Amino acid sequence: MYPLKFGPIYKEKIWGGRALEEKFSKQLPKGSIGESWEIAAHENGTSVICNGNLAGKSLMVAIREEREKILGVEAKEDYYEKFPLLIKILDANDKLSVQVHPDDEYAFEHENGELGKTEMWYVIDAQEDAKLVYGVKPEVDKDEFAASIKEGRLEENLIEINVEAGDVLYMPSGTVHAIEEGILIAEIQQNSDTTYRVYDWNRMGQNGKPRDLHIESALDVIKFGAEAEEKVVGLEIKEDGYTRTILVACPYFTTETLEISEKYSADTNNERFYVLMGLEGEAKLSYENGELELKAGETLLLPAALGEYELIGECKLIKSYIRDLAELKVELKELGYSQEEIKQIKGL
Repeated sequence: MYPLKFGPIYKEKIWGGRALEEKFSKQLPKGSIGESWEIAAHENGTSVICNGNLAGKSLMVAIREEREKILGVEAKEDYYEKFPLLIKILDANDKLSVQVHPDDEYAFEHENGELGKTEMWYVIDAQEDAKLVYGVKPEVDKDEFAASIKEGRLEENLIEINVEAGDVLYMPSGTVHAIEEGILIAEIQQNSDTTYRVYDWNRMGQNGKPRDLHIESALDVIKFGAEAEEKVVGLEIKEDGYTRTILVACPYFTTETLEISEKYSADTNNERFYVLMGLEGEAKLSYENGELELKAGETLLLPAALGEYELIGECKLIKSYIRDLAELKVELKELGYSQEEIKQIKGL
């Protein structure tokens, strides 16, 4: 097994732009490109491997043929019926709709067996004074929210925050949110494409008509009365040659940033797959049977059977994977971290 590269799947959006071209020199098709699906195995977009002896095969075909080697011995059949993650980069040249995503139970019942959608965002770049919508004010209930939509005053009930490059936000299902203009985001999420729009800033779609809203479904899944979410701090772990910051650890994924100044060594141990997304700089990834470069804007899938590997260079990347949360807590406590420090990881 070897690190898998994929051809990005580009999605034209009314709110998209050309920042992926400017920031990462991606070869974009014409139009306003809002999303680059970096790793996907969904009916709305499936990644195709573009390197090595699996080149030309879709991710799901490769998994069917080499399931345990790619996903790992810990990949439970019930949860891994399809590849569990969807990895994207989003270019918000204009505002996205105010929206919300369902949880697994609601999506399964109402969206033909689809997964729910919990996600996290890493702000890669943001213009000065960039903002996004991050939840509903805690005092707002379902009736007031519905009335404010009908009366055209929804914005007064939304929480809007400023963001800058390096900010991280955790978005559990049921959280109302919207990326506003001038923000480039890395998104790690469940493998779902279900979105309920509640407000679209009174604009027209590409066909000259208002885009569809899904207010009834949104009202069913919004978690009213929840405390306002805060930006993710994470738990920083300094090691010789690199710094890990564990950001989110939830049932659907664990994410951390790696800032490598010299070298980072790890082993997949046949247990699970890992996704690496380059954010800044570049590194050489060496493994038993070869090596390749990981540059900013590139995303790799490390199969569980890869074994030992090293990243050498100066770079920053996001590492995503799925693991047992109880084991993670025990591991961190054994390393000497307090409960308060561990609470800095969202989702635990």
